Amino acid sequence: MMQIYLIKQIQVVNEGLIRTADVLIRDGRIDKIADSIEVPADLAVKEIDGEGRYLLPGVIDDQVHFREPGLTHKATIGTEAKAAVAGGVTSFMEMPNTIPPAFTLELLEQKYAIAQQNSLANYSFYIGTSNENADETLRANEFRDQICGIKIFMGSSTGNLLVDNPLTLEKVFSESQLLIATHCEDERIIRQNLAAAQASGRELTAADHPVIRNEEACFESSFYAIQLAKKYDTRLHILHISTEKELQLFSNMLPLRDKRITTEVCVHHLHFTADDYAELGNRIKCNPAIKAPHNKAALWEALLDDRLDVIATDHAPHTWAEKEEPYLKAHAGLPLVQHSLALMLYYHQQGRITLEKIAEKMSHAVAECFQIRERGYIREGYFADLVIVDLNQPQIISKENILYKCGWSPLEGQEMPASVTHTFVNGHLVYGNGVWDESERGARLKFDRA
Repeated sequence: MMQIYLIKQIQVVNEGLIRTADVLIRDGRIDKIADSIEVPADLAVKEIDGEGRYLLPGVIDDQVHFREPGLTHKATIGTEAKAAVAGGVTSFMEMPNTIPPAFTLELLEQKYAIAQQNSLANYSFYIGTSNENADETLRANEFRDQICGIKIFMGSSTGNLLVDNPLTLEKVFSESQLLIATHCEDERIIRQNLAAAQASGRELTAADHPVIRNEEACFESSFYAIQLAKKYDTRLHILHISTEKELQLFSNMLPLRDKRITTEVCVHHLHFTADDYAELGNRIKCNPAIKAPHNKAALWEALLDDRLDVIATDHAPHTWAEKEEPYLKAHAGLPLVQHSLALMLYYHQQGRITLEKIAEKMSHAVAECFQIRERGYIREGYFADLVIVDLNQPQIISKENILYKCGWSPLEGQEMPASVTHTFVNGHLVYGNGVWDESERGARLKFDRA
């Protein structure tokens, strides 16, 4: 029998409001929210004092790379899900670029089986596509209530994940009944820029990354994806927008639930700029690249006025040795899932974003974009995926408290003003004041799609 919890007099951050309330958690769900809740004396309830703290819906990260199967020297579903929970992320959607890539429903189900055994957080997995497997990818239409979406790399990736055949793209965009999530960078432009940079004869460094993978490469690819989506009325979600130029492609004229084209921005593009390559080098090498400061400023503006719909991490861990290679060989990607909420709370302290907007962009909007069933909000009857944060409990990110298997973070040494004190997944208190209860696993996300 699951433990019943009563969180007393906490500041509930939900759907644009903050209110002081009691919250009763029972049978894995939010049973009641009220100004005050009294429970029968014979009911075994564990009380949590919420005074001075805030309750947020659990973060839903729509883009992570947990590396299993095939790349488990970098990470596993188990290790990274635990790191996610420590940071307040209660659900994740993981990408298909593993070994082998998740190009078939059978391979996808193997990943679900691993998560069922090992993930402390709730989970879903994208099915991938290549230039050759469109028919297999589209079999996922039959399971649209069980799979988060189709991932298309419209820019370079590992193995045969790059999809640049117009016929394949037309087929998938025209026939998909699932959300299509795209990585948009134009491979032709990237190759031209790389050749021009190499022609200089000098040794390239991480500072060249935003020049090689520049604004034009992102814009042209995003524009192409939008053209396809509009042609076929496809449900398109463009991942990790990184440039000011791309923002002209998106609108805030419709409510999120009515949008057919939605967008994601990642925490590293909201935090770092090209000025940081001098200190951090390959540690912040990622695709699409972190670019000049004017892009960061524009991304923040678009996030707050709702041209950008959700915040995610694109958590992509690599070993320290893989990041310390010379620039052209160094692997692209940053480990961030443990610290995304902490980073947004840092910007809340700076006056950049409200707590209500954090809950919207990291939880509510993700649930709306993907039509996730009964999650993403603090509502009676919904699954109790909840996070308690203390805005007056600072933390310094260090190797001693990093839970990623890779053991490092580009944020090391930085002080965050707030901490996650408790994380509930499906009503189970997985993490509370530094104490773990790993006796329960997360659940497979379900989607309400006609």
